[in-house]
Amino acid sequence: MKIAVVPASYGSLGKNKGCELAPALLTKGLGAKIFEIIGENLEDLGEKLLNFVNSSNDKLFLVGGDHSITYFSFKGFSDGNSGLIVFDAHPDMQSSDFITHEDYLRILIEEGILKSENIVIVGLRSISFEEQDYLIRKKIVYFDMNKIFELGIEEVCNLVMERMNKFSRLYLSIDIDAADPAFAPGTGYLEPGGLSSFELLYMVKRIRMMKNLKVVDLVEINPNKDLNGITVALGRKILEAFL
Repeated sequence: MKIAVVPASYGSLGKNKGCELAPALLTKGLGAKIFEIIGENLEDLGEKLLNFVNSSNDKLFLVGGDHSITYFSFKGFSDGNSGLIVFDAHPDMQSSDFITHEDYLRILIEEGILKSENIVIVGLRSISFEEQDYLIRKKIVYFDMNKIFELGIEEVCNLVMERMNKFSRLYLSIDIDAADPAFAPGTGYLEPGGLSSFELLYMVKRIRMMKNLKVVDLVEINPNKDLNGITVALGRKILEAFL
């Protein structure tokens, strides 16, 4: 696993300023594994990622940064039959023409970069009426916290992996707010009732074994809002699971 550091808050709209500081803390002591540092200019992120995926059998871990980086990275990554697993408390499908951490996923769909049937979202618990309508209209598969409670974390993981195993390339995006604020207070939008750190790590460690998994990103950790460094510590555990 190689690491690309993306210390950007390009799309945070000022609401999560500080998440650009997370990569330096999360990758401390891992310099030998870092092959790329990408700043606020994200336009070339997709091309760099595509070149890496096409020329290496290794996997790539992007350490962000806010969630808008996923737009640029997946845009370069997708080969037309690429799957995307997203861990997030929010669907990030607000209606907007500007790429932010609130709408990057909808823009990927609207631009035809990502097919709605190629997505699975895990951990939802804050959905606007507009986003709920969009999820239904586009027939997007998701597991909100109610469904996870009903089925259990093991069964949900089985269903996600079974559905996403068919794609030639798989991208995993982890917004730290998928975890409950008790385990990850250092982020922009605190939504109670989320995944425990154990549940998140359990799913991540199983998904990492999927042979089609090529790229992982970890986003929205804000050290400025953290409490005793526990969010950064959880992020580091996630990163270490792939090393």
